[in-house]
Amino acid sequence: MELIVSRRKMALDDLGAGPPVVLLHAFPFDRRSWARVTPQLAPHARLLVPDLRGFGASEAGAPYSIADLADDVAGLLDALSLERATVGGISMGGYVSLAFAARHPTRLAKLLLIDTKAAPDTPEAVAARGEAIAIVRAHGVDAYLERQLPKLLSAHADEATRAEARELGRQTPSAVVAGLEALRDRPDRRPELPSITAPTLVVVGALD
Repeated sequence: MELIVSRRKMALDDLGAGPPVVLLHAFPFDRRSWARVTPQLAPHARLLVPDLRGFGASEAGAPYSIADLADDVAGLLDALSLERATVGGISMGGYVSLAFAARHPTRLAKLLLIDTKAAPDTPEAVAARGEAIAIVRAHGVDAYLERQLPKLLSAHADEATRAEARELGRQTPSAVVAGLEALRDRPDRRPELPSITAPTLVVVGALD
């Protein structure tokens, strides 16, 4: 399914029936990363699973901020004539969910945060983002992914899981660079946490 959101094409899956739930993918993946979860949730909710800007089949429009991605979620709800929804995501998708909670609190029914954080990048992480951008520009996305796999996956991940991560991460260089820049420049959202009144579920993997 495709919609025009923020004047750009947004690709998404619209599955199931019930209360609307927006699921936001991690970086540098796309909406396919939810494929094992959505069949279990679709009997209980209407799942809206978009590709964020530039990822998967969605148009880019780089550069952008995490706040822009949160506004895209609000635009998605507008396009589907939905007042409110549960919004949740993993890693970068969690950053977007927190930004949505801050920017569109009246439209947030519930919040789901998976393996994510409210703190900004440390100076060391900012420097690492810069190094990653240089690698993508000089050597391509595959070279960047190989360096990132130890951070993206558990040390116990089997080769099939690693192959799946490589496939999900094969995004365009421009999308990966734009995503790295947005991650690097995101603000500190810790001061905003006390203002979140929506019921919130925080999920953290044991090996994250």
